[in-house]
Amino acid sequence: MDYASRLPNPEAEELPKELSDLGRRIAVLNAGSRHQDLQQAYDQVVESVKRRRRILNLVQEALSQLRLDIKYLMFDLEVTRSERDELRQRLESE
Repeated sequence: MDYASRLPNPEAEELPKELSDLGRRIAVLNAGSRHQDLQQAYDQVVESVKRRRRILNLVQEALSQLRLDIKYLMFDLEVTRSERDELRQRLESE
């Protein structure tokens, strides 16, 4: 069974290689208004990527929990049905 952790995963926090490369290229540009615009746009993209990754992790964790809950409910349903059938047999045999 796959148990998702609620703790941040350092590997999941890493940025895609292309985005990291772009950040390094922006960092070596000469200072100026275009540099600032690029840096702000880059920062927004980075935040967006991190936010989407966190959301994806939360959704995956919720799905894992839902799968587990469904397994418990299916087990409970089977037990309840078998108890019902057993009780019916007892009542019919009396």
